[in-house]
Amino acid sequence: MQLTITNRLPKPLSNACYLYFLFDDAKFKGQARKFDAVQDGLLKRLYNSGDFTGKSGQALTLHGLDGTTDTRHILIGLGSREQADKNTWHTACNTAAKQLIDTPAAVAISDCLTSVVINSLAAPAMAEHLVREIGAASYVFEWHTSDKSSNKNKLLQIILQCSKELLEKTDQVAHEALSTANGMAVARTLGNLAPNICNPEFLANQAIDMASQFDNFSTKILDEAQMQELGMGAMLSVCAGSDQPGRMIVMNYQGKKRSGKPVVLIGKGVTFDSGGISIKSSSGMDEMKFDMCGAASVFGVMYALGELQPAINVIGIVAAAENMPDGRASRPGDVITTMSGKTVEILNTDAEGRLVLCDAISYAKRFEPSVVIDIATLTGAAVVALGNHMSAVFGNHQATIDALVESGEVTGDRTWPMPMSDQYQKQLDSNFADMANIGGSSAGAITAACFLARFAEDLHWAHLDIAGVAWLSGDKKGATGRPVPLLLNYLTRQINS
Repeated sequence: MQLTITNRLPKPLSNACYLYFLFDDAKFKGQARKFDAVQDGLLKRLYNSGDFTGKSGQALTLHGLDGTTDTRHILIGLGSREQADKNTWHTACNTAAKQLIDTPAAVAISDCLTSVVINSLAAPAMAEHLVREIGAASYVFEWHTSDKSSNKNKLLQIILQCSKELLEKTDQVAHEALSTANGMAVARTLGNLAPNICNPEFLANQAIDMASQFDNFSTKILDEAQMQELGMGAMLSVCAGSDQPGRMIVMNYQGKKRSGKPVVLIGKGVTFDSGGISIKSSSGMDEMKFDMCGAASVFGVMYALGELQPAINVIGIVAAAENMPDGRASRPGDVITTMSGKTVEILNTDAEGRLVLCDAISYAKRFEPSVVIDIATLTGAAVVALGNHMSAVFGNHQATIDALVESGEVTGDRTWPMPMSDQYQKQLDSNFADMANIGGSSAGAITAACFLARFAEDLHWAHLDIAGVAWLSGDKKGATGRPVPLLLNYLTRQINS
């Protein structure tokens, strides 16, 4: 998709769609005022009739109007001018994107960056969210369909007007937003792929392909024999029950001098989670292909970094495995030795994500990272606590937690800090090993984080439990691409800090 940020809009284009963001006071500015005049007060008549009132989240598409060559015009409500804030703008952008993508328009045009004023939001921030929402709404998954013509999304270009003073900054931020949307698309596709296709070897090949596409990018793949040599007993215990061999995937983006300490992102890549011997119920088990959405988000971030080429060093580690029941599978009661040397009593084989992650965290130490962030669809308890709106963030480094929360607020990809005090560690006590892999029925998300914390004691570390936000169920079933926006915003802010 082409993106143009300009201080002068082009002459009317065929098969274009103009977006007007309007408050509920019927006071029009910029192109909306001109449009109303050309259409003999059409906007005012719509307000008076109640067909469109500017209410927040409201939208109306107009077609085939005299006096204009633009094929269609979409009106998007912002609600009260005085009460409008970033959440108002986020809602409006989401509404506009959905309405736009339902049309066959090839070009989207708006002067909203100059005609709309919202408290505390400058043009770059407004452009960032609008472009990302349109890019995300443009996503179509068609890997498994025989009729590829079903893709009705024809949008090819976004054109936004901006003042000369903010043009350069807005252009930079808007293109970052487009790359974020592209990274989200990568994450969503990997999450949506069927598990008989997207297995650990497939993910490894995707990483190799990515390294060939971009500058400053390399990939290393560890097979099970290499993991055995490193003593990754926890990771291998999860792989043991599957015919699909596990892979530890290391993607290295070097955007600045090699001596710069990297940020390490670690993604849980369980490409299908049956629960192992502690097998899950059959209802909804098809959605366990989404148990690698943490890994998918790491792929999405690394793809966006490859496009943007920012001055930062980032290593993406994906612990890719399939958790299946088999004669070789780990059993409840087994004791394993992790790469760190610590031993774990497996009480539940469905608590496998923390096992692949703990060895990945230990492996990450060789890179002498500035920060380690792991991302995982780790616990149903996180969904119970926060629903499908926010991810949960834990960690041992308050500055990193605060920065992730702030990035979530900026992008709308929100996360919420959770407690992780020493009292919870006692729930992981084992009679037969250094620790158990579960802490009982209470505080499940917290004890899972406490387990990982034992392997990150000498790191600046944070853990994102994205079980509630990584995918949608029901008739909208599919991966969301979260938390790619949060992570990319966090990384770009590290460059500027």
